[in-house]
Amino acid sequence: MFGAVQVGLFAAGVVLFVPMGMAGWHLSRNKMLFFSCALFITLFVGVHLVPYFPSVTSFISTPSSSLPPSSFIVNRDYCFNLLHQVAFDYQELGNNNGSDSIIDSWKWVDSGNVVGCDFQKLSKNDASDLLNGSWVVVAGDSQARLVVVSLLELILGENKMESIRGDLFLRHSDYDIFVDEIGMKLDFIWAPYVSNLTDLVHGFQGKTRYPDVFVMGAGLWDMLHVNKASDYGASLRSLKDSVVLLLPVASTNDDSNVVVPIRSPNLFWLGMPKLISSMLNTDEKREKMSDVTWQAFNDELYKKKLVQQSGGPMFLLDIHSLSNNCGARCTSDGMHYNSVVYEAIVHIMLNGLLIESNQKL
Repeated sequence: MFGAVQVGLFAAGVVLFVPMGMAGWHLSRNKMLFFSCALFITLFVGVHLVPYFPSVTSFISTPSSSLPPSSFIVNRDYCFNLLHQVAFDYQELGNNNGSDSIIDSWKWVDSGNVVGCDFQKLSKNDASDLLNGSWVVVAGDSQARLVVVSLLELILGENKMESIRGDLFLRHSDYDIFVDEIGMKLDFIWAPYVSNLTDLVHGFQGKTRYPDVFVMGAGLWDMLHVNKASDYGASLRSLKDSVVLLLPVASTNDDSNVVVPIRSPNLFWLGMPKLISSMLNTDEKREKMSDVTWQAFNDELYKKKLVQQSGGPMFLLDIHSLSNNCGARCTSDGMHYNSVVYEAIVHIMLNGLLIESNQKL
């Protein structure tokens, strides 16, 4: 379509050259002056009225559809909504009974929209630069612990990770580590119930420093041991009220009236995975952790507006979407998935931090 500059040049040309053409036709001076003035006034009024007619404005200002996607500014919310567009790759394995396959890698889908957001699998060095000097807190159940494993494997490398894996997997325990090379402090807090997370968040209130990255998630234990979606929803409401108090509030210095910035943590909610009832290892789990119950619990998450996807303060790391996409071949117990799923979640979180901070590596 035509741009505003082209339209302006066209109008100036009309005002300049049409009277000259009329003069060439030997019209009288008065007629030519009258026509020139009328033409100028018409164009002047038209240009000033165009903004009040949206259809005309859009016709003039709409960019050509032939322009490449890179010429458009991709906004924050647009790319956040595409972060979970992930596909998993299968590797065929030969065996005596024929062939089998495992899922050994993942990637963002190769669509134009996702490519425009320039998501990246971060290298060890890139991830270390991003989290340099950060305080990371991850709290929740075994799903959260597996996310910590993937994050540390990326930051430390496999060799160093093996030396601490045993400590990290002590049953129902907390874990902390300080990575000297990049000055990153990481705390894992065992918090299997939402009420545990609420107590944890309460403990941060009133302190002068919050974690730079705060990842939390719970629901599987509530589903198994409480099994009431309404109670789960009530716990989520209490957690949300506590989390909101961690968000920045405008404040000023009483002496200078200068706004004092308050740093807020980057908040992530770790969703519950896809549960494959037939693979769960006890009768109680198969009875209580059904698809119907999972859906009821997940509905409460949106009703209570805890996650940004429903207008809340925390960005959802959607393990359910990824584990469902990966499928039954990615799990041995119907609840905990292969490392490739948690690796993808870690990179989704890191790319979310890049988008939030408007960084490019």
